Amino acid sequence: MPIVNAFSKAVVRDFSLTELEQAARLMRGYDLVALCAAGSGHSGGTLSMMEIVAALYLKVANHDPNNPDWDKRDRIIWSAGHKAPALYLGLGFAGYFPIEDIVTLRKLYSPFQGHPHRLKLPGVEVSSGSLGQGLSIAVGMALAGKLDNDKHTVFCIMGDGEQQEGNIWEAVMEASHFKLDNLVGIIDRNRLQIDGWVKDVMNVEPLEERYRSFGWEVIVVDGHDMTQVVDGLQKAKSIPAAGKPTVIIANTVKGKGVSFMENVAGWHGKAPNYDELVKALDELGLKETIAYDALLAKAKEYQKEVEVTLAAKTPSFSRDYWWNRGTQMKVKMEPTRKGFGQSLQNNGDDERIVCLGLDISGSITISDFYSGKPERKNRWISMGIAEQSATAAAVGLARDGKLPVFGTYGTFAAARNLDQIRVSICYGNFNVMIAGAHGGVSVGPDGATHQALEDLFAMCGLPNMSVVVPCDAVETRKATDYLLLQHVGPKFIRFAREATPVVTREETPFVFGMANVIRLRREAPEMIDAFDTVLAPNCDNENEDLSIIACGPMVPEAMRAAWILKQEFGYEARVINIHTMKPIDETAIIRAAKETGVIVTAEEHQIGALAWRVSGILTESPELYGTPVITGAIGVKDRFGDSGAPWELIKEFEVSAEHIAQKAVEVLSIAKAKSAKKTEERFQLTH
Repeated sequence: MPIVNAFSKAVVRDFSLTELEQAARLMRGYDLVALCAAGSGHSGGTLSMMEIVAALYLKVANHDPNNPDWDKRDRIIWSAGHKAPALYLGLGFAGYFPIEDIVTLRKLYSPFQGHPHRLKLPGVEVSSGSLGQGLSIAVGMALAGKLDNDKHTVFCIMGDGEQQEGNIWEAVMEASHFKLDNLVGIIDRNRLQIDGWVKDVMNVEPLEERYRSFGWEVIVVDGHDMTQVVDGLQKAKSIPAAGKPTVIIANTVKGKGVSFMENVAGWHGKAPNYDELVKALDELGLKETIAYDALLAKAKEYQKEVEVTLAAKTPSFSRDYWWNRGTQMKVKMEPTRKGFGQSLQNNGDDERIVCLGLDISGSITISDFYSGKPERKNRWISMGIAEQSATAAAVGLARDGKLPVFGTYGTFAAARNLDQIRVSICYGNFNVMIAGAHGGVSVGPDGATHQALEDLFAMCGLPNMSVVVPCDAVETRKATDYLLLQHVGPKFIRFAREATPVVTREETPFVFGMANVIRLRREAPEMIDAFDTVLAPNCDNENEDLSIIACGPMVPEAMRAAWILKQEFGYEARVINIHTMKPIDETAIIRAAKETGVIVTAEEHQIGALAWRVSGILTESPELYGTPVITGAIGVKDRFGDSGAPWELIKEFEVSAEHIAQKAVEVLSIAKAKSAKKTEERFQLTH
């Protein structure tokens, strides 16, 4: 059935096959414009989907753009959440919003998040992004339909690489067991994933036979032949196999329609630049049809509004202290993840080291282990998109004397597989190294599903687990060196994605479990030259006004805050780099509390992983009984992440140096007021 009015049941519009083909072509064009405007996103998999999207949203699915929650609608679940632009275009072409609005894709405050968020955009059934979960949600919806005796169909869109997730096959089994003939799975079989061809990364074929063996009806179509796509979808919806769920396997081409993108794995998570956009639109025959320059201008105007909003909510001072804005205190920027890859490359000749890839290998730099070193490839094990199994497999390797290392985005490395980490790794105290990459909001436009803001709660809470959160690329390399070859036991290293300030040198001390104390000495052309760094036990008491205790990329922010506090208010700050979160340097924290009396913590994480631990140390220490200590905390305030540029999100989530400085001034004013009150009380008692 085409798009209908939920109240009158009248047909709003019925698209012909020719019109659907034209819609699919236009969707490709708008997709590329939106991705270009965003400067990031997933070109390959969105382009491979457009015939399916056009057929589903404009011809087959029963839904009403004016009544998105109509209880008789068909449900469309996007398990492959990274293909969100295709979902948005399906909704836009169906009439849920003006199609031009798509150019705010991945921008701060936009409803068009990097991965779908149901609370921001009507028509999005569920929030998604962590692969493998959508089919289970679809099973639940199909069960609800059966319980309510409703006749709607539940569609679930998946990728073929996504079939590597074990969660998928649990749902496949359940759908057959419960005879869910109101459930239709759709697999975009474009045969490519981030790390390469699916068959080479982790083969999932033969999909037809595997689904049939689980009791599913299977329909195979050419995903770019509109007649086959529509016929397959209509058959699955209107004439379901009695008591059997149906899967439509659509053979597609990743990057379809653009010659330089087709069948190229590198275009999985890449957006076209302006010249590439123009070339692609020309190939699609849309260069004169889509007003791409006007759309890009619309995106820029939106961005200006975002910047005005951010400027209004960011604390300001007498001058601009932002990174590399002035002539003084310049910094070099480098992604912390590079230090991880450098260490693996430098130490990889050790025959005990085995690295396990989880499909985003280049992004987190774990593949640097074998880059230019073909002799190491036998110790590179590609596990595909299968975090839980890879975690347990690492235990098997460790049990037999290997030094296994695996990693993925921090939110997947520490959450998707938490039970396996807890029981298989930590309970048995196995020597496994886990890399939690892309930590914090600075991951940027991918949005909440890919921003690790809770991982340290889990990792620091596990017995036997050691946790290191280095501050820059240099410290990340040193930390990886130590954890890889010296530390024995479960270990988790968390690092960021974005290029962050380099504030340590080769000679800067790094001792596992021991904090560094950093002090501003002067303004200098290079920020790294303006500070002295010593091991916490080696620092003298300089009677600073406060201590800023930070971890990870918040250490450079804390240093910049110390600069602001000195220049604007004359306050001296002791910056403490807690690179080892567990075991934490309690001595350095207690000493800072005794000697400064004011503590501000800074973490690019939900407030608490660092702040609560520091507060616990302060309240539990007998050395501090009777000693007044005023505390404040900077971090994410009990909310999920958002899409936006990395440095925008640092401001939006109030974890910049400006916010640290503002909090410090606030806390210091409280401390001064309390001190003044006590002085007055003493005066009154003596007179």
